[in-house]
Amino acid sequence: MWRDHLTEIIVFSLLFLLVSAMGFVAARWRAPKDMGHLDEWGLGGRSFGGWITWFLVGGDLYTAYTFVAVPALMFGAGAAGFFAVPYTIVIYPLVFLVLCRLWSVSHRHGFVTPADFVRRRFDSPILALLIAITGIVATMPYIALQLVGIEAVLKTMGVTGDSAVARHLPIIIAFAILAAYTYQSGLRAPALIAFVKDALIYIVILVAVVYLPYKLGGWGSIFDAADAKFKASPAPNDGILLNGNNQLQYVTLALGSALALFLYPHSITGVLASRNRDVIKRNMSALPAYSLLLGLIALLGYMAIAAGVKPLPGAKAGSVDSNTVVPVLFDQQFPDWFAGVAYAAIGIGALVPAAIMSIAAANLFTRNIYKEYLKRDATPAQEANVSKITSLVVKVGAVACIVFLDPQFSIDLQLIGGVIILQTLPAVALGLYTRWFHRGALIAGWAAGMGLGMWMLYQVANPTTGKKHFAGSAFPLSDFGFDTKRTIYVGIVAVLVNLAVAALLTLVLRAAKVADGADGTTPDDYFADEGDPRVTPGADRDAESAREPVA
Repeated sequence: MWRDHLTEIIVFSLLFLLVSAMGFVAARWRAPKDMGHLDEWGLGGRSFGGWITWFLVGGDLYTAYTFVAVPALMFGAGAAGFFAVPYTIVIYPLVFLVLCRLWSVSHRHGFVTPADFVRRRFDSPILALLIAITGIVATMPYIALQLVGIEAVLKTMGVTGDSAVARHLPIIIAFAILAAYTYQSGLRAPALIAFVKDALIYIVILVAVVYLPYKLGGWGSIFDAADAKFKASPAPNDGILLNGNNQLQYVTLALGSALALFLYPHSITGVLASRNRDVIKRNMSALPAYSLLLGLIALLGYMAIAAGVKPLPGAKAGSVDSNTVVPVLFDQQFPDWFAGVAYAAIGIGALVPAAIMSIAAANLFTRNIYKEYLKRDATPAQEANVSKITSLVVKVGAVACIVFLDPQFSIDLQLIGGVIILQTLPAVALGLYTRWFHRGALIAGWAAGMGLGMWMLYQVANPTTGKKHFAGSAFPLSDFGFDTKRTIYVGIVAVLVNLAVAALLTLVLRAAKVADGADGTTPDDYFADEGDPRVTPGADRDAESAREPVA
């Protein structure tokens, strides 16, 4: 009952109200002369310095769902859950130079989305449309997943109701407030709130890794308890070490997730909001500090085992909600007031990425669908208004998914999202370095990778849950005719096929001398920095009018 958690609810509510107020105040923080422009509303004026960008991008990548899902995976499956740690380490050297080039060319041409870059680089509105749709589809379930984190906290505090609407009323109210201050303040709202969100998470985790092992008998006892649980479990799992059959899956999942992370539109939005190239370089060097935090977060799953945590019941009869593992651990082990702080860290941790994701999805729709196909002569003010309205629609859709659908559906969609966003890698990431690929070949490669990825995901079953299709992203190699029990991450196979088709078809189309369009960028564009002049948009794109560089 909620009365047993009154202190936690009060602390949670007060901190939530604090960040909500900050969200509205953000409209006056670094206030521009005119918010009626996507550069201002959707990218914060492209003016964020090192600290703001560090908190913004960190708050964007390390979400509330990460806070509850990674420990839950460690709790249920063991060592496989650690895949999130190496992939967030591997990614930063990979994108160190790539993101600098993307920022430079976007600064020079006024690009707001990755699809803007693809449109100008390959002179292909169809390819840009595919990139935009892929980004929107991959982002939507990600927003819904942030609500899963909030729901786990509310369920632990006993804030439930009899009907679906009553049970989710706190989430509806929270997202209504989020929608209001995001509509008013744009990207400045999550940028300001990210300071509080990350500070709370750091405090909670640092306290947890000292206080909880002390209460549970030390790290040796924690790992012994986890090892004993997995050895006694009849269900197939890794234990505290990977078994031989899952090592290939672990490596490919970590690599594939790393490649996908900065292809997501919300990740790119945080980067494009930076002031200059040096800000990005410093952040790519400093952001691995969050990976240290993530490793500590993952160990909460083993602490929950040692503490004897039992997840709360799930929506279906006889099921359990594994996402409640961490909130229940905090409820059992922390004093009520600090449990409230921990719950607020998770809840606020959902608001920052959800706001950025909705802004990123709205920008994609506005720039690459509305402006390209519905109103080519849209003014900057009209673009900003459409993006604001679209961001509201996106949030309403995310709430509807949680209220009316099984939350597992959003989790399954997110598995698909990681696979499909990888199919933008040849056009976006490789396109920053080479114009060798033919635009028609890139479209064919996208279709081939997407088709194969969907087929492979459809074939993945889970005998434990009885799910026959879309039950994960670990594809058994035996389905390809190999005599082995090993599995591989679907996304890696799909993007390799994508690249192979794009490369082979490029050779064919070049040999056939099929027209390939004009590259609208120059080599110097990829090294432009703060203060360098913007390129006057060409008539072919009918883009926004040139603006003065942001200081």
